[in-house]
Amino acid sequence: MRRISRITVAGAATASLALALAACGSTSTSGSSDEKGNMGLAIAYDVGGKGDQSFNDAAYAGLERAEKEFGYDTADIEPTEGETDADKTQRLVSLAKQGHNPVIGVGYAYAPAVKEAAAKYPDVTFGIVDDSTISAKNVADLVFSEEQASYLAGVAAAKSTKSNVVGFVGGVDIPLIHKFQAGFAQGVKDTNPKVQVLSQYLTQTAEEGGFSSPDKGKTAAEGQIEKKADVVYAAAGLSGQGVIEAAAANKVWAIGVDSDQYKQEALAKYKDSILTSAMKDVAKAVYNLAKSVEDGKPETGIVRGDLKTGEVSLSNSNPKFADDAEVQEAIKTAKEKIISGEIKVKSS
Repeated sequence: MRRISRITVAGAATASLALALAACGSTSTSGSSDEKGNMGLAIAYDVGGKGDQSFNDAAYAGLERAEKEFGYDTADIEPTEGETDADKTQRLVSLAKQGHNPVIGVGYAYAPAVKEAAAKYPDVTFGIVDDSTISAKNVADLVFSEEQASYLAGVAAAKSTKSNVVGFVGGVDIPLIHKFQAGFAQGVKDTNPKVQVLSQYLTQTAEEGGFSSPDKGKTAAEGQIEKKADVVYAAAGLSGQGVIEAAAANKVWAIGVDSDQYKQEALAKYKDSILTSAMKDVAKAVYNLAKSVEDGKPETGIVRGDLKTGEVSLSNSNPKFADDAEVQEAIKTAKEKIISGEIKVKSS
């Protein structure tokens, strides 16, 4: 991981920005340019948009930190239903044209758009979260070892299950989400081979709503719970809210993803059912890219966060989880072995 949208500040720059982006999804802006004339960080959200309590909201947290620290203008733009790569490209180009730097596409779906926009604006730094396919002098590929945090989630699930059945719900059947599933299943099996892992993907493509349909997540989780799963891990963006809701209704554990979902206001009534969350610090990655541009030394190439760097982790916000000495010791041991290389976590 809702925050209310910020009010657009009056002025020629922001007015023209709003006009330029009117056909490209809603936008929120504030502040003013810094002393260098840079209008500052801009992000374009992935499917599910702001308010997903997960991936996109983590990116927004990074934007808020940069805005507060650097005192400049920022922009954050929602996706539109059924948009094309050309729509995404237009969105990023419009932001660069207005003077925003860096410009970040949140999600692998922005890869074609980031590649094209970066070629048109070589003096602007672009970033993309969860994609490592773009090789350009002005692009930072912000990626994470999600399988490592998911392995620890698997350890937690195997230690917490009473039924010896746990579940995994993936939003979309793609390589990125396979990393979550692979790490989770390996963590479960390495901890207790007797535990069965039920796995399900909601859709084959993002366009079908795999990352943006809480109802689909709820139905999938209910199906796994009927099969005796008493811990369910969701890597499904906004759809994961449905998984958490189903877990709470059936008095079983849910494991959140990307952000610390125990702390999310929109999920407060379910928090006692959120065992932990497998987090990746998208907020830090977004902020760090903005800071690197502000410092005049823009990050480029592949920038990876993992357990060693501290940019993937498990949350300890739920006291029942944090105070379980046996679970915490198992997680600590697994983490140390992953960092040392003794445990090699699968990504597929």
